[in-house]
Amino acid sequence: MDYIFETEHLKIRKFKIEDAQSLYENHMEDEVKKWIPNESYADIIEAKDAIDFYINCVNNKHLPYVLAVELKETGDLVGDTGVNEVEGNNEEVEIGYTICKKYSGKGYATEVLKAMTEYIIEIFRINVLYGRVMNGNKSSVRVLEKNGYKFVDKEFGAEDDPYGNGMLIYKKEF
Repeated sequence: MDYIFETEHLKIRKFKIEDAQSLYENHMEDEVKKWIPNESYADIIEAKDAIDFYINCVNNKHLPYVLAVELKETGDLVGDTGVNEVEGNNEEVEIGYTICKKYSGKGYATEVLKAMTEYIIEIFRINVLYGRVMNGNKSSVRVLEKNGYKFVDKEFGAEDDPYGNGMLIYKKEF
């Protein structure tokens, strides 16, 4: 397997079709669905279709650019990370990450966000990255802040905010 980059505990790589079951299961977890409800898959077929799309985007270096996060120790798919244009503005890029519940609380989200931030600014030559977090997601706020992202705004009415509590917008400039 060709890894794109590694961290102390994680290997980040392109998705492969064999990841569909794990991707589906990870995104069906209650905690993931609570904080990123638009990122779950209806079934394995939809997860496979998403993986095909992610592979194509990574191969062609265009957005959304989504990668698999694998635990070095076991080879388990523990999450994913990626960037996409900010809704309605292709000049701005938003970063995201997911670590499934079994592996949360171990610092992996902080680790992958740091490495992905560095990788993305180099590959896409961007000067500003945004992180958007649903209001109330204290864990993700800590991850962003540990990585030098600064709070800049609170957005209401976003399509990925089904509870209407607002999205917290964080920003990191280079």
